[in-house]
Amino acid sequence: MGLIKCCLGDLLEMTTEVNSSNEYHAKDVRGMTITKEIIPTKADVADTDLSKFLVVHPDEFVFNPRTHGKKIGFGFNDTKSSFLISWNNIAFRIKTSMRDKVLPEYLFFHFNRSEWDREACFRSWGSSTEVFTWEALCDMAIDLPPLSVQQKYVDIYNAMVANQKCYERGLEDLKLVCDAYIEDLRRKMPCQKIGSYLIESDKRNDTNLTVDMVRGLATSKELISTKANMDGVSLSNYKILPPRHIAYVPDTSRRADKVSLGFNNTNETFLVSSISVVFGTNLKVLIPEYLMLFLTRAEFDRYARFNSWGSAREAFNYEDMCDVEIPIPDISIQKAITEIFTVYNKRKQINERLKAQIKDICPVLVKGAVEEGKRND
Repeated sequence: MGLIKCCLGDLLEMTTEVNSSNEYHAKDVRGMTITKEIIPTKADVADTDLSKFLVVHPDEFVFNPRTHGKKIGFGFNDTKSSFLISWNNIAFRIKTSMRDKVLPEYLFFHFNRSEWDREACFRSWGSSTEVFTWEALCDMAIDLPPLSVQQKYVDIYNAMVANQKCYERGLEDLKLVCDAYIEDLRRKMPCQKIGSYLIESDKRNDTNLTVDMVRGLATSKELISTKANMDGVSLSNYKILPPRHIAYVPDTSRRADKVSLGFNNTNETFLVSSISVVFGTNLKVLIPEYLMLFLTRAEFDRYARFNSWGSAREAFNYEDMCDVEIPIPDISIQKAITEIFTVYNKRKQINERLKAQIKDICPVLVKGAVEEGKRND
């Protein structure tokens, strides 16, 4: 048997099982992303009635019918455990009678492509909010190669994921070394306020740096390409972020209890918004790479939120930053631990590229499977 074409509605059925017996709890609640990942929920569900939440079992799918620009929030439960998802999403699975026609992992390849997002958004409707309905999903068509061909490409994908996960476990071991080193320092030596060793910089864009050098600050403690619309925006008041300098946004009230912060670990000079605070360090006493070890910890986010102040908006100002206390060992010790942290960050970037490559391989795998199915006709 070669390639067959069918509607998704012939393959799939909606699942409506809810957590009516409260078998699952807040720790079991998940969310999904437009990058087609299942993630721990970002919502506070401690006091939420979970009895109406949908139960998503292994090999089942879920999507958010509300479109997000050009992407559909979507997830696939490729684990061995069930989880909960908010009742305003749609969960589905492959019909029992169709499991000899399509593998759930292969079907996920089909959904995990930008081509599918484009078609799904095209089929969405609405005014202020566009909706991609269950009926619209069922009307979509799919080309299915034989099950043996599907399994071949699923095996390729699983091998790549296994390699990436192995790399990621080694990455976490490095992070554990850094955290253990820091905790050991905190136990062995007194902490000092860092204000005496910080050097605030308020230099503006007097060197005519262009919009290409504008960076945003993420709650993940990274410099990112700005998401702001820069058309017609004057850059003269933007702050300069030189190499080995740190920048952060003082406003902490609308950022999921996290501080938006970034470190310029390149040899280039960037621009950040004028609302940001930029500072360097006295390199003879405190190197910024070592300081970043503490500013990227969850403990710092909790400290900053607790010490923020304001009414409509709460802020963690530069004076508050100066009051942060950390152990400050000899420069040689700081360099030793930051070398480990630098390796960790480089490998973290490699890991992110690996994950991006795995996602990008989905359309390639689908195309390869379809072409092989055609050859079997």
